[in-house]
Amino acid sequence: MAVFVANESGANDVDEVRLTALARFVLDAMKVNPLAELSVMLVEEKAMADLHVRYMGEEGPTDVLSFAQDDAFDASWSESVDDDPTTLLGDVVLCPDVARRQAEQAGHSYERELHLLCTHGILHLLGYDHAEPDEEREMWKIQNKLLASWDAAVKAAGGKRPAGGADGADGAGEPGPTAAH
Repeated sequence: MAVFVANESGANDVDEVRLTALARFVLDAMKVNPLAELSVMLVEEKAMADLHVRYMGEEGPTDVLSFAQDDAFDASWSESVDDDPTTLLGDVVLCPDVARRQAEQAGHSYERELHLLCTHGILHLLGYDHAEPDEEREMWKIQNKLLASWDAAVKAAGGKRPAGGADGADGAGEPGPTAAH
C-alpha cells in the first residue's frame, strides 16, 4: 500500500513517518487492496477553512476532510489483482492547528488526535459515515477498535512504529462520498 504524506501546514512537530505507518496499519486492518494508494495532506487553518466552505458549505476550519478519488474502486482485496490496477483511494486532509486544540480539550496527546483524525478520514473513504446515530455508533466502534489495535501494536514494538498490519479490526466498506467530514 502506498501512503503519501504531504505536510503543507508549516507544523514541524508532526511525525510523518508514524502517521504513514498508522495509515498503512488502518488500511491493512480494513483489508484494503494492497495496490491502493492514499494521500494524507496536512494544511494550515486558512486552507482548511477554504476547503470546508467549498466542499461542505460550512464556515471556519475543521479537523479532517476526506475526498474519495475513484467511486468505482472496490477497496477490498480481490484475488485477481490484474483486473484491479493501482488506484488512488483518496485524500485525507488534516489541520494540525485544529487537532492541537482538540487534543488539549480532549486531554490526550496531539499525536493521538492526529491518529484519530487520520483513522476517521480513512474510514470515510471506505464508505463509513456518522450522519445517522446507527452509522455513528458503527463508525466510532470500528475507529476505536483500530486505534486500540494500533496502540497494542506500538506497545508490542516497544514504542516504535509496528511492522505489518493488524488483526481484530473488522470489515471494509464501499467507497465513500466525494467529500466527508
